Amino acid sequence: MTQPSPGDREKVVSKLPAELQRDLKVRSAQHGIGIQNAVEAGITAWRGLGSNLPPIDTSGAKSFSTFLPEGQWDGFRADCAARGVSIVQGLSQSVALWLDKNPAPAVLRPRYVRRIIVCNQKGGVGKTAVAAGVGEAMAEDSDQLHMVRISKHLAALLEETTDAFDYEELPGLGLSVLLIDFDPQGHMTSQLGHTPLPIEGDSLTKHMSGEAKGRLQDLIVQVDDERFGDRLHLLPACTDAFLLDVKLSGVRAREAALERALGSVEQDYDVIVVDCPPSLGLSMDAAAHYGRRRDGEEPGNSGILVIVQAEDSSADAYDLLTSQLEDLRTDMALDLDYLGIVVNQYDARRGFIATSSLQGWIDIKDPRVVGVIGDLKEQKEAVRMKRPLLAYAPRCDQAVGMRALAREIS
Repeated sequence: MTQPSPGDREKVVSKLPAELQRDLKVRSAQHGIGIQNAVEAGITAWRGLGSNLPPIDTSGAKSFSTFLPEGQWDGFRADCAARGVSIVQGLSQSVALWLDKNPAPAVLRPRYVRRIIVCNQKGGVGKTAVAAGVGEAMAEDSDQLHMVRISKHLAALLEETTDAFDYEELPGLGLSVLLIDFDPQGHMTSQLGHTPLPIEGDSLTKHMSGEAKGRLQDLIVQVDDERFGDRLHLLPACTDAFLLDVKLSGVRAREAALERALGSVEQDYDVIVVDCPPSLGLSMDAAAHYGRRRDGEEPGNSGILVIVQAEDSSADAYDLLTSQLEDLRTDMALDLDYLGIVVNQYDARRGFIATSSLQGWIDIKDPRVVGVIGDLKEQKEAVRMKRPLLAYAPRCDQAVGMRALAREIS
């Protein structure tokens, strides 16, 4: 987190157990305050106590420095001497006292389950990578800090300026997320290290067409990694999804088929991310209908996230997609929100085509560009290793960009 200038503060150096240093860093970030302000408040509270606290084990304490108001450290040192405790012990008790008085805030959960429909009828733009990355970023541990890229100005990318971005460490969002592999090709399922559902068994297609025999919950698997805890889950693909449009043609109120199928699991999740197939068929209609704004739901809570590339064919595909969505809006009177455009696999080294295309996307304004993700090796390596990107390379530029995107559309 960016720290304010010390001003009339003075730098102090002492020692503090590593565990307390870590908890202080995370907790102050969770509350949106600087470490120095937390330490100042802890010391003030400790000096006001009427009796000593139980001693803290300070063995192995490591160097720790911060900035405190002028005079506070001298007064604190005098109080430590008067109470017969070491400065390290007094500082440790002060930090522990602040942590006790400022517990971790509860995760901010949406009032309605968020439904993020990731789409573009053009294949190869990286829909799956973005869908998985956004879901992973939303599920990261809220009691850990993660590197996030904060864009100052997207247009700065065009000049390749070194100050286009700020970086800061922020607590994870800690949300419960379900990833839906809605593409019969099953790329998301494979990339996350799972196998497609057997065609002879139940599947999302069968639940949408009214042919299922079991519960949809029983098809869902967990994406295992300690940074996600038990918060990230996947509904794997099944190759029978190639038949989905045919099956939906005979289903009553087919536009609502995905919503009916997922209704039984919505209460278990804060966010549901749907990785759509590269198609403009009935399955896309069902996905778009599922992402519509429901009665009482605030604008921008759910909607369409369009993935494009900085090249000409993406623009043609975008026009086809938005035309279909506008028809749905009109014909079915849907309140269908765009969450934004993500320019994926961007590489300014490709020259004028890339930079001019990026400028073209930025110029659209509505929907606006909400993220630019670079074309780097870590995503390809994560796919090869069948691991989530944010677990495989949590500090790579693509990972920090995914976290920024998740916060931008939250």
